[in-house]
Amino acid sequence: MSPADTFFDQYLNYLVTEKGLSRNTIASYSRDLARFMAYLGPRKKDRVETIDTTIILKYIIHLRKQGLSARSRARHLVSLRGFFKYLIQIKEIDIDPTQTVDLPKTTLKLPDVLTVNEVHRLLNAPEIKSPAGLRNAAMLETLYAAGLRVSELIHLKLTSVNLEAGFVRVLGKGAKERIVPIGNHANEKISLYMSAARPLLLKSYTSEFLFIARAGNPMTRQGFWKLMKRYARHCGLIKKVTPHSLRHSFATHLLEGGADLRSVQVMLGHTDISTTQIYTHVARDHLIEIHRRYHPRA
Repeated sequence: MSPADTFFDQYLNYLVTEKGLSRNTIASYSRDLARFMAYLGPRKKDRVETIDTTIILKYIIHLRKQGLSARSRARHLVSLRGFFKYLIQIKEIDIDPTQTVDLPKTTLKLPDVLTVNEVHRLLNAPEIKSPAGLRNAAMLETLYAAGLRVSELIHLKLTSVNLEAGFVRVLGKGAKERIVPIGNHANEKISLYMSAARPLLLKSYTSEFLFIARAGNPMTRQGFWKLMKRYARHCGLIKKVTPHSLRHSFATHLLEGGADLRSVQVMLGHTDISTTQIYTHVARDHLIEIHRRYHPRA
């Protein structure tokens, strides 16, 4: 095994043990870096300090020739930046060869956002006459109320919910914990689900999870996605609706209502506020439309 391959393995172990990144994130980094290692070939991998900016630039050009989009090339460069930052940290190299390489320009992809009316229709879609319907209604309400990722929703534990104070404690990316208010509607639906539905769904099983499916296990991400798709179709929504649609809508509606960006960043669990700033473009479009419609000189 070459020195570069050894450092590659050490870096992935560092991401798991020190950074606590999710399995999906680490798998993505691993694929990107493995592709870079394959591009380097055996000679260049013997001495990582010889990997310079020219090699990085040639690699990004190589990815373009392979048909990768600007967004994908940018992701690869981010993966490389993390790796070389780690090599500097462990004092294997002195200069980061990726530092002066600009990210490929990507067109801004605005997230799909539901209107407030569309959200109301979706949240009211589940029939609450059955235990499963009560659970589904509570899950949808909580997803929107707290702006959760679907993985955060399905892995919420009983001990993470404080109905008296009105908040949930969420374990997000990188094992970072945050506390998010949930509001009266979600509070009421969770309370009703816990008293009238959860015991019936559990049957003879026990579970630490708040929202449970078969045998006390949490619902899968795919299962919840199919559930949302069914409800969106049922209430006549034409837009493509995914669990992330409600997270996007949560952020956008808060900003449109006057919330500050920093508060939204904290509630979403974004480490970098630049990640949150994409929602300001959506909110800005809303403000422009309001100005155009109501300002006498628009």
